[in-house]
Amino acid sequence: MRKEPHGVGSFVHIIHRGTRGMPIVRDNEDRDRFVLMLTHLNDTYQPENWFRDISSSGTPLFERPDEWPEQEKLVHIIAFCLLDNHFHLLLEEIREGGVSKFMQRLGTAMSYRFNLKYNERGSIFQGSFRSRTVDSDEYLRYVIAYIQLKNVFDVRGIKISSKNDFEEAYAWARHYPYASLGDHIGTCQRPIVEKDFLEEIFSSETFKEFGRNFIQDREKSQGTLDEAICFE
Repeated sequence: MRKEPHGVGSFVHIIHRGTRGMPIVRDNEDRDRFVLMLTHLNDTYQPENWFRDISSSGTPLFERPDEWPEQEKLVHIIAFCLLDNHFHLLLEEIREGGVSKFMQRLGTAMSYRFNLKYNERGSIFQGSFRSRTVDSDEYLRYVIAYIQLKNVFDVRGIKISSKNDFEEAYAWARHYPYASLGDHIGTCQRPIVEKDFLEEIFSSETFKEFGRNFIQDREKSQGTLDEAICFE
């Protein structure tokens, strides 16, 4: 387990893996539930059954039921990507203990739902989450590209060897619903990530160009760039 110290105002890159490398999601229903959890568990308010409240009220899935109080976020979600056996998050700590509280709620809810659906037991995760505190603006930009492009490309095993490869991969990735790229560039309209913050760092076009260079540099580095950014 690796957790680096952080406080309010810190940006934290998080990885949470399935136990023994096993899947934490098995189908699109599981993946859809993960995205909804990012939306509705990021709140100091803890309803007894958040999904039942949404379903029974007829509220659109990404909106809050009228009986819930105004949202008070635990963290700012900057970027995310879900893969079959792990996920990546880039979070900003905005209240003391917010990251830990949010990750506890998310991990517990995912395990509960998985066990209920598949008749399993125990946590689906391999111990606690791992984290690294972002310590520079450069590292922040790289982590955003790493989560929103490298990991999304990994979903389909995409390798980039030419300009056309990147264009085709990016065109697919911008519509992948289980990562934040679409939210960032406007393909998706969901209240999950801090879009205004992302746009302060990258406009849609500047992110695409930065991402192209990042992916090309990563291919040339033969993994050494990943080692500098991540801790998998």
